[in-house]
Order: sequence, then C-alpha cells, then structure tokens
Amino acid sequence: MDFIGLIGFSLAVAVYTLFALLIIAARNRSLVARAVLFCTLVTLTSNLIAALQINFGFSLQWVMLADGFKVACWSLLIILFNTEHRNIKALVGNYYVRQYVGVWSLLMLGCWLASYWLDSAYEYIFLLFIVLNLWMLVLLEQLYRNADLQVRWAIWPLVVALASVAIFDFVLYAQATMVDGIDFDFWFSRGYLALFVAPLLLISIRRVKNGEVRIFVSRNVVFYSSMLMIAGAYLLLMSFTGYVINYLGGEWGDLVSIGFLMLSGIVLVVLLITESLRRKVKVFIAKNFFANKYEYRDEWLNLIEKIETTSGESHYQMATQIMMSKVEASRGAIVKKFSNQHYQLQYSKGLEIHEELEEHLLDVGQFCHRKGWIVDVNEYESFPLLYPDLALNIGLCRAKHIQIIVPIFIGKAFYGLFLLADENELKRLNWEDRDLLFAISKQLGNFISLYEATDKLSESKQFDAFNRMSAFLVHDLKNVQAQLALITANAEKHRNNPEFIDDVFETVESATQRLEKVLSQLRQKQVEQSAHSETDLALIIKKVVEQCNLRLPAIEFEQQGSCVTLIDSESFQSVIHHLIQNAQEATASDGLIKVSIIEKKRAIRITIADNGCGMDEEFIKYRLFRPFDTTKGNAGMGIGVFEAKQFFENMAGIIKVASTPKQGTVFTIDLPLRKAGAISGQDLL
Repeated sequence: MDFIGLIGFSLAVAVYTLFALLIIAARNRSLVARAVLFCTLVTLTSNLIAALQINFGFSLQWVMLADGFKVACWSLLIILFNTEHRNIKALVGNYYVRQYVGVWSLLMLGCWLASYWLDSAYEYIFLLFIVLNLWMLVLLEQLYRNADLQVRWAIWPLVVALASVAIFDFVLYAQATMVDGIDFDFWFSRGYLALFVAPLLLISIRRVKNGEVRIFVSRNVVFYSSMLMIAGAYLLLMSFTGYVINYLGGEWGDLVSIGFLMLSGIVLVVLLITESLRRKVKVFIAKNFFANKYEYRDEWLNLIEKIETTSGESHYQMATQIMMSKVEASRGAIVKKFSNQHYQLQYSKGLEIHEELEEHLLDVGQFCHRKGWIVDVNEYESFPLLYPDLALNIGLCRAKHIQIIVPIFIGKAFYGLFLLADENELKRLNWEDRDLLFAISKQLGNFISLYEATDKLSESKQFDAFNRMSAFLVHDLKNVQAQLALITANAEKHRNNPEFIDDVFETVESATQRLEKVLSQLRQKQVEQSAHSETDLALIIKKVVEQCNLRLPAIEFEQQGSCVTLIDSESFQSVIHHLIQNAQEATASDGLIKVSIIEKKRAIRITIADNGCGMDEEFIKYRLFRPFDTTKGNAGMGIGVFEAKQFFENMAGIIKVASTPKQGTVFTIDLPLRKAGAISGQDLL
C-alpha cells in the first residue's frame, strides 16, 4: 500500500510541475496568475513531502505542516478572486486577507504547540484540518453562489476541484479524530485525488482571464454558508465526541466507528431539511447581519404623504387604498369588529363580504387578535402547520381572491381586519414584509381612530353648542320671569301707585323685547350678538338697583364720574342684574349690599359688596366660574357668573372676587374706557 501511495504522490508532483511550467510559459504577469503559480508550487511541494515521507519514514507532521500551507494558499486565492487588488501590496493590506492569515496563524501555532507539549499527539492537528477545510468550503460556496452565469461557467471547475479535495480531507480528518488515527488507505489516495483535479484547475485558470470574480454578499449566501458552517460545527462536535468516547472507553472497532458516523449523518440531514430550522436561521441572519429591507424613515414619510394626498370619500377608503398599495393588491376591504358575533364592513373596493365570509372572519379575527399575526393565505395553503390553531377556509378565500389578512390594532385593542385580494397571486410575505405591514396597520388604525374621534367630537360640539344656546335662552327666560314675578308680588300693595304703574309698563316692555330676542335666537339656532354703543353704565346700574330694591335686602348705590363707555348695553344690564340678584340671595333681609361705580383715568370700576354668607377659596377657584355648576339646585342653571365673566373678558375687562365665609363677598369689575372710534382694549388702571 505504501508503494501505491508513493506512486500517487509522485504522479501528482509530476503533473503540478507541468502545470507550473504551463503557467510560466503563458507569461501572464497578473496578480491572479502569480497567485495560481504560487498555489501550484505549494501543492507540488506538499505532494513531494508526502512522497518523501513514505520513502524515508520521517514524522507525518511535516506532511501536515505542508498541507496547512497548501490549504491557506488556495483559500487566499479564493479571497483574491473577490477583490479588485492588482498588486501584492494592496492585497496584503486587504482586511479579509489579513483576517484569514491572522486566524490561520493562531490556529496553526496553537495546534502544533499543543501537539508538541503532548508528546506528538495528533488530535489537535486533526481538529485543525477539519476547521481549515470547512473554512475553505464556505469560501468556495460564497464564491460560486454570488457569481453571475458567465463567471460561474469560468470558475465551476476550480470550485469542483478544490471542494473535492476539501471534502475528502474533511472526512479523512473527521474519521481520524473519532478513531484516534489516520486511515492510511484514505491517506495514500490523496495523491491520486490531487492528480485527478489538476485538469479541472487548469481549465478554470484558462477561463478566468483577469480574476475579476466579485462577491456581493446576499441573505441567501449567508444563509447557505451558515447552514454549511452549522453542518461543519456539528460534524466537528461529533468528532470531538468520538475522541472523548475513545479516550474514556478504549479502542473502537470499525463497526462502531461506521455506525456512529452514519447516525451523525442521519441526524445532520434531518436537521438541515427541517423547514422550521431553516426559517429560524434565515430570520436570525437577516435580523442580525443585514440592514433592513425597508428604510423605515422613508416608509414613514411616504405613509404621511399618502395620508395627506390620497383622496377618498372617507378615512376608511383612504386607509384601505394605502394598505392595498403596499402589496399591489387590486381589491381590498376593511371590516370593523363591533362585537364577538359581528363584523361591520366599513369600506370595500371590488370585494363583496357576504354573511358566510363574515362568520368565517370572526374565527380568523380571534386568531389574529390572539397571536398578533398577519395571515398569508398562499403560505397557509402550502404550510398550514405554520399557523397553529387556525382553521382557514381556503376555498372561500380563493372564491373572493383574498390572499392577505392584516389585523388592525389601536394600542392593544383589536379593531378589525384589512382584507387584501387580487386575481393574480401576490408576492409571498417574508418577516420584513410582515413587520412593515403590521407597522403600517397600526398607524392606519390610529389614523382611523383619530377620524372617528373627530367625528364624535364634532357631533358632541354640535350638541354642546345647542345645549349651551338652550341654557342661555333658559337663563334669559328665567330673568324675564323674575321681573314679571316682582310685578306680581308687589301689585296688590302698589297697584294704586302711579309710579309703580309706570314701572310695570316699562318692565313689561323690557320683558317683551327680551322674549322677541329669545324667539329670534331659537329661529336662527344661535345666540345673537347685540351691537355696541356708547352707554352710561351708571344709569343702567341705577335702573337695575331700583328694580332689585323691590325686594329685600335693600341696595345702596354710589356713583363717581360719568362712566360712559362703548359696550353692549343690553347684555351689560343682564349680567349686572344677575350679579346683584345673587348678592341679594346670599344676604339676609337685614343685611347690607352696596354697589358703586367709579370712573378712573383709563378704566371704570364697578364693585358689588355684600355681608352675606360668603364663599371659600376652593369654591371660588374650582366652581364659581364653571358653567352648569350651581348651588341652587333645580332653581339655577349655573351659567350666570360664567356668562358675566365671558362678557366682561370679551369687553377687554376683568372680574375679581374676594370672599370670606360668613363675612361677605366683593365682586370687582374693571372695564376699559372706550369711546366710539377709539382703540379697544386699553390698559386698565
């Protein structure tokens, strides 16, 4: 057997010598040609040392050392194919070249030192060559998979030749690791294998003119390379396990060795063809080693632009059209969940939702709600086990051409479903497509929720405006009723008093005008704004005081200055009447109420002071000026003081309150002095 091995290595030396001479004769001075020549000479030297070892019987480690350099040279040649460097200096500075040389040097040095310290133990050297040959296989796989058709035609002989040698050596050293020794029947075959692959190397080198074979690393390349690395790591683990068992359990027979190898191979094949493992590896690689397929900033801006520019009769239509555009679907619909037994169609384009489909969507919606998953009908049809606990009616979906079902969440609440359909088959969704669709669905859900809330708010505002108008009108009617009630209460006592009769007619006329105004507001469904005119505020307050003095407690009135300003006299009279009336209601019959009006330099100050029950600070701060909050029960509307505050602030004035419980209250009102044609809103004193 030694003689056969010697013949094989010797023939390989002769063939690679001829190979080197052919390269030299071609006079190709390119970096690739020189690298191939160097690899050929290293391979020649490796086979020569193997032949000499058989003849002279020196240590096998010298042959393995030469093999280590041979593997490194061919691996660096593969890396060279993937660079644009055309000189040695640039090649040496390449990151991947330096990375390979650095790691290779550490592995070689570490394994040979370990072998030396352990009295020429070969186990670590065997493991070293398993790793180096696996590394070469990964480089070859990347080179071939990413090359275009023309380049593949040029390099496939090289890939086949180097892969054959790497696989043979990988198996050789893996078996050697398990049985703690090299099978020399395989070892002596290495010369013949090197001899047979030489023509393939020659063919490939002739086809590659300039070495421009670039790798553009893709997800698929990294996936297959990773699977190859997983396979190699698995076999490496099995080899180490075999070594441990051999170390602990004694000698292995050939039968046990072969059985263990077969079992390891079966387990490896099962793992590699398992779809779930392949999917998990793909997703892991894509998420951790590559940039996202979608630039989410651009997608976000694009979504905003579509929301702003997409035209539609409703926000449901806009949302559905945007979602359809993301998968290029021609049909679509949005259904909203109203209860666990009912969905309601909000919008549909070319997709009819009948009762049977709606009932089926209830189950699909429960699955989407529970899992938070997007359902790809085409994927479900091919791999139903990927969707556990989902019973999808494929026939019903195919009849409606529904291919993608996207759940809509608003926060954590399940809102409904987008149904995307097309007569032609839509693209199969990967994990990035699902993430994008889910993100867009959440944003569109918030968009729909905002519009629905806006619609409800608009309705609420309409009702609120109507209710507020009604409250003000009722308040006006209440004031009219109070005026008429005063007449009725004093009629029997003062009916023969001519002044009382004149006051009655004046009050009735005022009440009539108020009622006409109320009726006009009801017809127009809004509160009318009276015109401003120059008004003597003192005269209006004096008139109100006289009306209110028909009941106890009595009111004192004091005036300083003319107090003429530009104001809505009718509204002013109403709010002053209400404030004075409130003071009377808060004060005992024998109490004191004083109303004063003073003209200052730039303002008119009105004060209404009483010594009634008073108010605490919390009530003034949180309730006094709040609409529809009253302490009078059903007798009050709770808008009198609120209306007064709104009126005075609209006049560029302010109203202040100072009060102490059981001592009394003082309302202070400052209004700007404004004449006809003057600028409104002057500074107050």
